[in-house]
Amino acid sequence: MNHNSASHQAFELQAPDLSRWRAGNTGLEGVWRFESSQPGREVLVTALVHGNELCGAWALLEALEAGVRPTRGALTLAFCNLAAFDRFDPLDTDRSRFVDQDFNRLWGTMPWRRPGAALDCEQQRVLALQPVIERADWLLDLHSMHAEGPALGLTGLMPHHAAHAVSWGAPGLLVADAGHAAGTRMRDHGRFGDAHDEQAVALLVECGWHGAASSRTVALDVLHRFLCASGCVQSEALPGVWRQAQAQQPPQQLRVTHAITVQAGTPPHFTQSFRTGDVIAQQGTVIGHDGAGPVTTPYDGCVLIMPSLAHAKAGATLVRLARPV
Repeated sequence: MNHNSASHQAFELQAPDLSRWRAGNTGLEGVWRFESSQPGREVLVTALVHGNELCGAWALLEALEAGVRPTRGALTLAFCNLAAFDRFDPLDTDRSRFVDQDFNRLWGTMPWRRPGAALDCEQQRVLALQPVIERADWLLDLHSMHAEGPALGLTGLMPHHAAHAVSWGAPGLLVADAGHAAGTRMRDHGRFGDAHDEQAVALLVECGWHGAASSRTVALDVLHRFLCASGCVQSEALPGVWRQAQAQQPPQQLRVTHAITVQAGTPPHFTQSFRTGDVIAQQGTVIGHDGAGPVTTPYDGCVLIMPSLAHAKAGATLVRLARPV
């Protein structure tokens, strides 16, 4: 049985109308930058890295409509993959994840960037946004997930990213991982992947299932906390309704030990329906199969992170296996 296939639930979250804000004010479509008169950090918030992940777009839209401005440093708000977003169809949401390829696997050393090579839609947009990303000191990248599950933050492997996220009250799961075999994420690009640069802070937040209305609530809460922690915007300058009650417990910190990559051959499947945060008690438990054979848990108390068959082609990440830090 093909467990954890694409969700067939109806979207609760409608696509936002970005027409008023689409042009931006920087010469780059969808990119808004505001400067204060006081020194401070370069703060960047990004959304629509994938065109079907609407919660971040709603959060940036609300920030723009509320007139949020920095009191120190500079604030940039960027709608990243508008071409993919333009393809959004609530009856076929996977179609708008990207146009040609995953925008969030094209960063880092960019081996695809060769003299004279033709560039596809996402590659062109990555190059256009590269100076924006590389100028930032702090980055919040807002995403959502294909399947239902708790919100989580992806901190990369450098401990200082997780430490900052804990200090300002990030979502209930904080996951340290190296990313994907298929390519480098934006949150790991440049300074954000440098273990020696602790002034550069990045957090990718998966705010819940793509279509859940609650994902918008999570995105606004995280945005409020992030902006305040960055020192860029004062709390009283932000809508109070964005901020949710503080969690009773600090976030659970996990470290990914194995990222299971889909192998060529027999299409992968899971043995049952799993979701993010599920704990498999016993080492050696078979949780699925793919072209390389059975997928088993490497230790007792193995935590599953974002198990999904939605984009399960060879080379894609099938599931991450993690343990508490």
